[in-house]
Amino acid sequence: MNNEINAIAEEVKNCTKCPLYETRKNAVPGEGDSSTKIMFVGEAPGFYEDVQGRPFVGAAGKLLTELIENILCIPRPSVFITNIVKCRPPENRDPLPNEIETCSPYLDRQIMLIKPKVLVTLGRHSSSYILSKAGIKIKGITDVRGRIFSLFMFDILLNVMPTLHPAAALYNPQLKVQIEEDFRKLKNFVNTSL
Repeated sequence: MNNEINAIAEEVKNCTKCPLYETRKNAVPGEGDSSTKIMFVGEAPGFYEDVQGRPFVGAAGKLLTELIENILCIPRPSVFITNIVKCRPPENRDPLPNEIETCSPYLDRQIMLIKPKVLVTLGRHSSSYILSKAGIKIKGITDVRGRIFSLFMFDILLNVMPTLHPAAALYNPQLKVQIEEDFRKLKNFVNTSL
């Protein structure tokens, strides 16, 4: 399976399917253990991710790593972390619908290969995309955050838990409390259900 995940990563690094490739330094295919039970999906790389070609390495990434390691008690390399859009949108703007549509087949293939038991969606864009695959439309992340949806998609049973994007929690202490609550729920679910 690693070979297939690596093959997708090479495709992502050489992708020219949307205009984002023109302004990227590095595409960010994702990283981690391809045999993991837990996969995290954000929306798009930011400045530091673009520089390093790795997901969640800036301040939001530091917080995500702390949540994974300190609350879930799992080493970061033991999970798989990626984004829907694999190249940084200019000025860290939200990914556009056509960028998500063009890039999301890479994510779909990663999910089908990894077959995680739990898919944690970080923020509105990834939550909306993944839940829409099961016909669930959301108004905003606060409507669904911290809930676990058991859904059959990508030919597998996936437990999807939407939560806030770590970047949002950096600027609002109340949101940090909420994302920590969600990770505690996630830990309990993993410990009792997987």
